[in-house]
Amino acid sequence: MSLANKVAIVTGGNSGIGKAIALELAKQGANVVIDYVSHPDAATAVEQEIIALGARVIGVQADVSKLADLEKLVSSAVAQFGHLDVMVNNAGVETRTSILDTTEAQYEKVLEINLKSAFFGTQLAAKQMIKQGGGGRIINITSIHEDWPMPGNTPYCLSKGGMRMLTRTAAVELAPHNILVVGVAPGAVATPINLSTMTDPALMAKLNAAIPLGRMARPEEIGSVVAFLAGDGASYITATTIITDGGMMQSSPGL
Repeated sequence: MSLANKVAIVTGGNSGIGKAIALELAKQGANVVIDYVSHPDAATAVEQEIIALGARVIGVQADVSKLADLEKLVSSAVAQFGHLDVMVNNAGVETRTSILDTTEAQYEKVLEINLKSAFFGTQLAAKQMIKQGGGGRIINITSIHEDWPMPGNTPYCLSKGGMRMLTRTAAVELAPHNILVVGVAPGAVATPINLSTMTDPALMAKLNAAIPLGRMARPEEIGSVVAFLAGDGASYITATTIITDGGMMQSSPGL
């Protein structure tokens, strides 16, 4: 598989799953645009890793919850590399709050960063892909919680459920333009967002016992799925979600 000469944007690309995706796309030959909203030093470090892989890269500071910043992100990619082939809507946050205790501010933050950014990221990327011709790939990083309830994290589940239907509906609308839209739904992944669980042996034992493969995913395992979906081998996959959870959604106590 090769992504040589392809141009990919990865939102939230300076840490966690986004960083792993950016690095894997670069390993496959893509030129990468890393979006970040904070920690520019982390973005610079990822850029240096990508350069060492022989790929080209730029970092763009953009708050993906704001349409103007998303427009800047896409225009920066095209100005630097001439076109856009892959859009990875990865940026996301959670509040770990329930339906009873979520504030309006928490609700808006999660929905704007997770769902609004994916909606308009998809829209802007698709418009650029249609303009330049040749189709493209839009990959939405959702979660098993696009379908699987997580009590105590309601806004997050709502945002990911929205991304599920965004993926399916946009894929049908964009199919005539040969733009494929696919979701990737990780389960538990060893990233900073899960640090509170990873540092608690009792919680880790409980989590691992709930995963048939017996462990959390490594970020690079999610990155490799995204790279596959960006390549020629995934040319007939659209309007669906690739569940990447080690079997977590199918686990059962056997009662």
